[in-house]
Amino acid sequence: MNKLLTFSIILAVSLTATVKADFSVTILHPSTGYYYSEAHGVSSGQQVGTGTTIDGFLHALMWTGSPESVTDLNPTGFSETYAHSVSEGQQVGSGSGTATGGDSHALLWSGTATSYVDLNPTGYSGSEAYGVYDDQQVGSATTGGWSHALLWSGAATSYVDLNPTGFAYSYAFDISGSQQIGAGGSATWGYAEHALLWYGSAGSVVDLNPTGFYSSRANAVFDGKQVGEGMATIGGYNHAMLWTGTAESVVDLNPLGFESSYAYGVSADNQVGYGQTDEFESHQHALLWSGTAESVVDLHSVLPDGFLGSQAFGIDSSGNIVGMAYNYDYTCAVMWTPNVVPVPGAVLLGILGLGAVGVKLRKFA
Repeated sequence: MNKLLTFSIILAVSLTATVKADFSVTILHPSTGYYYSEAHGVSSGQQVGTGTTIDGFLHALMWTGSPESVTDLNPTGFSETYAHSVSEGQQVGSGSGTATGGDSHALLWSGTATSYVDLNPTGYSGSEAYGVYDDQQVGSATTGGWSHALLWSGAATSYVDLNPTGFAYSYAFDISGSQQIGAGGSATWGYAEHALLWYGSAGSVVDLNPTGFYSSRANAVFDGKQVGEGMATIGGYNHAMLWTGTAESVVDLNPLGFESSYAYGVSADNQVGYGQTDEFESHQHALLWSGTAESVVDLHSVLPDGFLGSQAFGIDSSGNIVGMAYNYDYTCAVMWTPNVVPVPGAVLLGILGLGAVGVKLRKFA
């Protein structure tokens, strides 16, 4: 039986005044049937991710705000599936099994396992779907041994190949409105990845790689804002990045005191991801930004005791954030819900208090 514990941790954040950032935390990990889970996407009251079953297979999962609400999206004929994103009742990811001849195929669901649509185009040996918005989906598919970024409109035959001229490979990770984002590599750069932005066609590509950076990747887009990470030197540390449509618009989100950071989700005002103070000795902490490195809020600080690290992967328009938290024994899907929205320009100072707001915990097997 699940154990319920309620708590609230209020963080004081300020540059010129004290502003509170207050979150409730829900542990989404199902009470039975799964060893491991993580949540990658959130939209309109739904959360999606992946769980490892008792027999060791990965299954795409969907929740509606509680561990008890979990729906297993793994269809008959698939041994493993993944769910990466959700929007307006549609979920996307990939799966493999006898139904696909063992290859990975991009999949689109509408809330149930039986609703799946196989998006893998004829002539492509495998595919993945990473993002969905307004009945369009983005991802990648393999042709001639290279991955090409693709844009679909609900069916395998609807695909548009976004791989730009001169690029050996590309991936599309998210979509919002008329924009698609991802990354690609060219022989000109020694195949190092550059963050890319498209407007529906291969020829519309915009290279977002900032001057002075060896490589970069764009992971999420919303309302004209793009987030991801960039690396200044080969073998260096990644810094979380925020763009507004051009390479020159880049904002380095890496907070003071962190060696590395990554941004995986974006909303109108906020960005989420994770950072690490020391690449080899410290655990990752889920982070929230409001457009600048100085605005960072450490989301790990509001998790229950016992978690060593955490990552945030998605945020919706209401500020709900999903990701995962882990210790040495298990990893579980997590959702952070804001009770008070952080004010842009704030700096994390510390933990002020402990009170009572519904945080659901479960006893792990």
